[in-house]
Amino acid sequence: SFRSMQFVLLLAIFLVYLVMASQFESLVHPFVILLTIPLAITGAVWALWLTGTTVNVVAYIGLIMLAGIVVNQSIVLIDAVNQARERGMSKADAIVEAGRLRLRPILMTTFALIAGMTPVAIGLGEGGEFYQPLAVAIIGGTITSTLLTLLVVPTFYDSIEISRDRMVAKYQRRATRMNGLLAF
Repeated sequence: SFRSMQFVLLLAIFLVYLVMASQFESLVHPFVILLTIPLAITGAVWALWLTGTTVNVVAYIGLIMLAGIVVNQSIVLIDAVNQARERGMSKADAIVEAGRLRLRPILMTTFALIAGMTPVAIGLGEGGEFYQPLAVAIIGGTITSTLLTLLVVPTFYDSIEISRDRMVAKYQRRATRMNGLLAF
């Protein structure tokens, strides 16, 4: 069952990539967003280890849920950057503006999720100990991914856009030279 859960996690990541590639009409921006998944998984594993919770199928289900949650946070941030750039803002200003505008919704989502999962993580209620790994993984992954998403995603977005701008400039220079040669 662990192998099938690993396959399901990879399949979920691939399907999320396909949906985002069509949404953003870019093959690069989804990679920036998917960067948050390893950050979230690191936090989930750390939380499971710290609490001494066993890794089982329920914890893997939590990881799959976590992938969707943290991708949503990154989509909100990158979409705000893209909208600001479409309005004519510079890349740096758009990143700062998106961070300022989307910080509160991201934090509200994180705090609501943590508050909702805390009773499950404690193991309260009927069968609470069964779902405890799911909640611990989601809480740990959400905390680390939220903190790191607000720092790593804008930085990685900026790096990707810098290399993309360099590549475009390089091909424009080549096209200009080729046009000059053809005109000769």
